[in-house]
Amino acid sequence: MNFWSGISTEPESLIAVEKLASDAMQAIGLPPDLCVFFISSHHRKAASEIASHLKQTLNAGVLLGCTGEGIIGSTQEVEQGPAISLWTANLPGVTLLPFHLTFQEDTQGVQLKGWPEERPPREDHPFFIILAEPFSTPAAALLSFLQGKFPFAPTLGGMAGGARNPGENLLFLNDQIIKEGCVGIMAHGAIRLETVVSQGCRPVGDRFLVTSAERNIIHELGGRPALQSVKETYGNLSEQEKRLAQEGLHVGVAVDEQLSHFGRGDFIIRSLIGIDQDSGSLSCGDLIKEGQTVQLQVRDGESAREDLRLLLETRKNELGEARAEAALLFSCNGRGQSFFGSPHHDIGAIRERLGDIPVAGFFAQGEIGPIGRRNFLHGFTASIVLFCEGGSD
Repeated sequence: MNFWSGISTEPESLIAVEKLASDAMQAIGLPPDLCVFFISSHHRKAASEIASHLKQTLNAGVLLGCTGEGIIGSTQEVEQGPAISLWTANLPGVTLLPFHLTFQEDTQGVQLKGWPEERPPREDHPFFIILAEPFSTPAAALLSFLQGKFPFAPTLGGMAGGARNPGENLLFLNDQIIKEGCVGIMAHGAIRLETVVSQGCRPVGDRFLVTSAERNIIHELGGRPALQSVKETYGNLSEQEKRLAQEGLHVGVAVDEQLSHFGRGDFIIRSLIGIDQDSGSLSCGDLIKEGQTVQLQVRDGESAREDLRLLLETRKNELGEARAEAALLFSCNGRGQSFFGSPHHDIGAIRERLGDIPVAGFFAQGEIGPIGRRNFLHGFTASIVLFCEGGSD
């Protein structure tokens, strides 16, 4: 395998893409199997020319990209101003199946169109990289569809950004510019994929078993009114934790009740969006079932910094000698300098823990990544896919 990445903050679109493409070809020497690129909204008017130049110059097997709120590449996170990030991969022994999916809702629910007929061999373990237009992609329906067809297959990516209205966020697939649905690749073969999904939260207090719930409403925790359990937990917090809880309290929901113990990365984080003082019930930003384990969570820059570094260090130790060769990073547009107090945080953490590897990505309006063996749409998350030597397990 061979990877390369680069980023340009040159405001002239054609000058920027020509230099990036030239640098890429000089570095890799042959057409890449996969080329991924991200552009800021400043380059939207030249999107067609940018995609066309990359396709013609690099002659990539698959060209994939989108617009982003901010652009990430090499050593930088460009949160404002013009930027183009380019990432290439030569992947011998890996099959890439590109697709463009659209969605239509009818009386039977959400119908998906465009799924390719080709399938990977039964013994292979595919993974997915998806870039989606947020106004026209029902993320829950998409992830449920993939879960049904390929149980436990990791899916990573993000919602395109840089625009506030339908039709203004752009997706790229080979020579097409797409304004609705999602684009992506299914990959399988002689590659090892690892994931790091940092939701940026820190657990506080005890864990509770949900003993009464209805849709997204938690009525009871451990056989008592949910609000009573929350108040007792809050009363035992430190002053700093109380301050964070007042700014925004979250609920971590265990994704696998079969685990013998729960640790970092075993909970899907959802917002606590309402409290009913009369009934003592809590409203969450997702469906909750009786029998699930939950734990309250707080989030701030320090918690998010600690979470990402610990998860990266854990993954590095698990890899051992099979080091990560490259990465794609999908970071929430709520992260960045205003959240962490310093620039280039997420890409800096990757380089600090995993070395000087080629990285590209963007600040998304929602990040896709697995927790446990299920894929979710997240917020305030850094979702990272690591490309490692060796076939899929």
